[in-house]
Amino acid sequence: MAKVVTMGEIMLRLSSPGQKRFIQSDSFDVVYGGGEANVAVSAANYGHEAYFVTKVPTHEIGQCAVNALRRYGVHTDFIARGGNRLGIYFLETGASMRPSKVVYDRAGSSIAEADAKDFDFDSIMEGAQWFHWSGITPAISDKAAELTRLACEAAKRHGVTVSCDLNFRKKLWTSEKAQSIMKPLMQYVDVCIGNEEDAQLCLGFKPDADVEGGKTDAEGYYGIFQGMMKEFGFKFVVSTLRESYSATHNGWKALIYNGKDFYQSKHYDIMPIIDRVGGGDSFAGGLIHGLLTWPEDQGKALEFAVAASALKHTIPGDFNLMSKEEVENLAGGDASGRVQR
Repeated sequence: MAKVVTMGEIMLRLSSPGQKRFIQSDSFDVVYGGGEANVAVSAANYGHEAYFVTKVPTHEIGQCAVNALRRYGVHTDFIARGGNRLGIYFLETGASMRPSKVVYDRAGSSIAEADAKDFDFDSIMEGAQWFHWSGITPAISDKAAELTRLACEAAKRHGVTVSCDLNFRKKLWTSEKAQSIMKPLMQYVDVCIGNEEDAQLCLGFKPDADVEGGKTDAEGYYGIFQGMMKEFGFKFVVSTLRESYSATHNGWKALIYNGKDFYQSKHYDIMPIIDRVGGGDSFAGGLIHGLLTWPEDQGKALEFAVAASALKHTIPGDFNLMSKEEVENLAGGDASGRVQR
């Protein structure tokens, strides 16, 4: 299988139990996660040699984050140690018409303050087939944005395919700042992933779609996909198309374009949602596996990615803990949920 490298921030997640509000909670459930870390876990679950690149503090909480990755087969050889803290985020899980809420406590984290000397990107990219990052990483600090650029340059020197999940986070930066950083980084990207908000706020491309009204017809995305490919030279442009009926009921599908053909996936009706955090990351992890496994069949790759993400919505925590075989079963049409004996 392939060597897949991802780079970003892993954080301590503190969740209010069940569907309790923060104000009701006397304790928090503890897990670890973060965009690119979640993708690395997915890649490892599918049998790839997954490596995660970050920096964590030397204390026990930093080690707990590393252990969480090791537990699921992610290689941690390139994780630097040092700095003052591990980023934290608090999650209040919504239900029905009440949305989930996230509160960040991540300023000054180890990876946000990391320097180029903490990483040998040429060694990291040697022998790799794929490098993945997201827009969250350059958003956390100017230093992290520079690390992203250096990693992308090394990936290109080593002939590595680069994917980016645009992942705009309004609590981390403005659209103006995002575009000033993200647009120049697109020159390194082969596979661009993002939903309608990401494409508009990170790159300035707005689809003809009423997302809030639940209207996500694929035709509304054709024009911006073609425009994005023309401007940035991507090999693939991909978007998830989420219909958010409530916090616990979503429609889910995706669209991919390779410069010649568009392919729209089958539609999943996901209800009840157990945990939607990491849903986009599970899609990215599934897409990476799909394009590595079926490089000439973008439709099959997309169906795997959409099925992987649909399943992630049933699993508590950030990580998608579904096997390749389980995802393939759903992608093949087995959505019965019958007990496996």
